[in-house]
Amino acid sequence: MVIKPKIRGFICTNAHPTGCEAHVNEQISYVKSHQQANAKPKNVLVIGSSTGYGLSSRITAAFGNNAKTLGIFFEKPPTEKKTASAGWYNTSAFQKAAEQAGLWSKNINGDAFSHEIKAKAIETIKAELGEIDLIVYSLASPRRTDPDTGEVYSSTLKPIGQSVTTKNLNTSKRVIDEISVEAANEAEIQGTIDVMGGADWELWIKALNDAGVLSKGFKSVAYTYIGKELTWPIYGKATIGKAKEDLDRAASAINHATANLKGEAHVTSLNAVVTQASSAIPIMPLYISAMFKVMKADGTYEGCIEQIQNLFVDNIYSETPRLDDQNRYRQNHKELEDSVQKRVTDIWNTVDSDNIDELTDYVGYHQEFLKLFGFSVAGVDYEADVNTMTEIKHLL
Repeated sequence: MVIKPKIRGFICTNAHPTGCEAHVNEQISYVKSHQQANAKPKNVLVIGSSTGYGLSSRITAAFGNNAKTLGIFFEKPPTEKKTASAGWYNTSAFQKAAEQAGLWSKNINGDAFSHEIKAKAIETIKAELGEIDLIVYSLASPRRTDPDTGEVYSSTLKPIGQSVTTKNLNTSKRVIDEISVEAANEAEIQGTIDVMGGADWELWIKALNDAGVLSKGFKSVAYTYIGKELTWPIYGKATIGKAKEDLDRAASAINHATANLKGEAHVTSLNAVVTQASSAIPIMPLYISAMFKVMKADGTYEGCIEQIQNLFVDNIYSETPRLDDQNRYRQNHKELEDSVQKRVTDIWNTVDSDNIDELTDYVGYHQEFLKLFGFSVAGVDYEADVNTMTEIKHLL
């Protein structure tokens, strides 16, 4: 089958297995070519391991630090008529590379919010790893089913307090227009917190702790994006922002609950990057396109793998981590520099449909979007016939 991207709005409905593998291998090569911290994780659980920052975390742990990794994800396998999701192909490629490198690696596909998947992960850890010393929590989902009550929570992308009308990059039409988003009500705010906040992170750590599989001095990170004034109306000061604030609460609760183990849980503030989640958020495609233009010109832009590689070295396994006043790891300091934000704002204020390519790096944004699904990856023959029926070895 020859596969071409099928884009609908802010998502791509298919994926390219060869392209996904090439993209994974690019990240593996990057990590292997860079210096790692002296302290290293041994047994790593990555919850949300198949795309974006979660995938890069697993790659860094395994190929940069020779750690054993257990990956949790929820991805669609291929059928005779449809390709698998990109995360399925990413994980298949990761597993293939891990086996070739002689690295222990196993995978669980299912709802990470459920008790069932937590129990399956704990069973695997007890049988084959003993203890976990690093837990990466990197889930992105529009819904969450409460494992105790069965209630389904839904998240929304809305401002708080008042509606917002703002400039927007319509990626379907490739024009700059305006988007209006009404303010969230209290139920929508709480629903977003219930899905994207820290409740499930806490549940994972509690389950692992109760089962006795957390090592003494374990570390855990959950990822967030803070941003600045341009993105605050629909991100930082909006429903997502409230959910991310709840991660700070959860980190404190986890540290208190595991004090006997001297565990460390930190929210980690990362750069804006093109992910399946960020592509869905109004404001972000235009902001990221402008930010690409500025930071690439400065030589300071870092994608997922660069951010996470540096996170391991500069913060998680550093004796002098960079912490903010909320005790978060700060990995986003380059993006939030005043000079960078000023130039991004200048672009934002002057860009229109006629000068998108001149003032922003929308071309780069679109290329990164396609790479999420295995398209536009250098060296891949997209006219070649490919086998879409890829399996994931060691899928539990």
